[in-house]
Amino acid sequence: MNEPNRPGRPRRSFGAPGGPRPVAAPRRAVLRVAAVLWAALVSACAPAPRGAAEEPFDEESGFLLGTVVTLRVYGPRRAALIREAFRLVESYEAVFSRNLPDSDVSRLNRSAGLRPQAVSPATLEVIEEGLRYGELSDGLFDLTIGPLVDLWGIGGEDPRVPSDPEIQRARELVDYRKVVINHEAGTVFLPVEGMALDLGAIAKGYVADRVVEFLHSRGVRRGIMNLGGNVHALGTRPGGDPFRIGIQNPSEPRGAFIGIAEVSDASVVTSGVYERYFEEAGRRYHHLLNPYSGFPVDNELEAVSIIASRSLEADALSTVVFCLGLEAGRRLVESLDGVEAIFLTAAREVVLTRGVEPRFTLTSGDYVQ
Repeated sequence: MNEPNRPGRPRRSFGAPGGPRPVAAPRRAVLRVAAVLWAALVSACAPAPRGAAEEPFDEESGFLLGTVVTLRVYGPRRAALIREAFRLVESYEAVFSRNLPDSDVSRLNRSAGLRPQAVSPATLEVIEEGLRYGELSDGLFDLTIGPLVDLWGIGGEDPRVPSDPEIQRARELVDYRKVVINHEAGTVFLPVEGMALDLGAIAKGYVADRVVEFLHSRGVRRGIMNLGGNVHALGTRPGGDPFRIGIQNPSEPRGAFIGIAEVSDASVVTSGVYERYFEEAGRRYHHLLNPYSGFPVDNELEAVSIIASRSLEADALSTVVFCLGLEAGRRLVESLDGVEAIFLTAAREVVLTRGVEPRFTLTSGDYVQ
């Protein structure tokens, strides 16, 4: 974050609002940030215009949802509200995470092929949204991709290129159409042993939307959050100008941007080949897997940034559109109301959908528009 120091006091970020249901979540150390860049984030907020009124804020970061979460809130009661917001994020992590043994997702995966599992309303909602994007993408977005994710291990300690028979066996377990939801009982069933849900391509967006709702309900009208690359601008910057969100250069270290998108009351979510990957025999294998081939998506794109009012929509569509590729992805985005996209191609081109053109400024000589 490239704003100058402002009046703000980083604090511990744990309070006690309600979550989707009462959950005992583990406490985590908070990373204090006051005069440094948002580590591992993509936002690049410029200073307020000269003459604009200074407005006090508090800003904090913590490690949640498997990533660095940073929240800046302007206005009164901001420190207390940030603590409550972080507690809210913790409560959702406790039901969505595959890494917590008592989460809804972990219990569902252990019960695959055995029995339905009762889940929280939040988990049910996220799964239903994920199935809808499965339909929209003809299966390129698939919440049951867990077996393939586990097989490749990208982002873990021991990633590897699986054999063709291993990939075929895992692919046979991936099919979002098999997920059975019983709304009356509040249950979800994975009917084949070995099936596994992975909500990583949608859950952070859902959580960001819930945090925005919470802050709105408490009267907050200005702020910015980043859930590991899911950036949401709440309102405008002090002075009324839009927030300025930096779009990461895939070939450079974090904080090197190819351009700036101006947004207000909207989310910017990016999917790309540079976030999680490993290299073997001179070839890069990234974490965005094609459910049909079982291999990382291989097309002309390096990254796609989606801009939408709902973070869940931007989160899911960033994966869908990346998997579709440039032309099909652009057609999909331009068919949707209130959604825009920024495409970065392997040929170092920036391609914009029509609505984002007036709000994007190319700042890098490495790319052409």
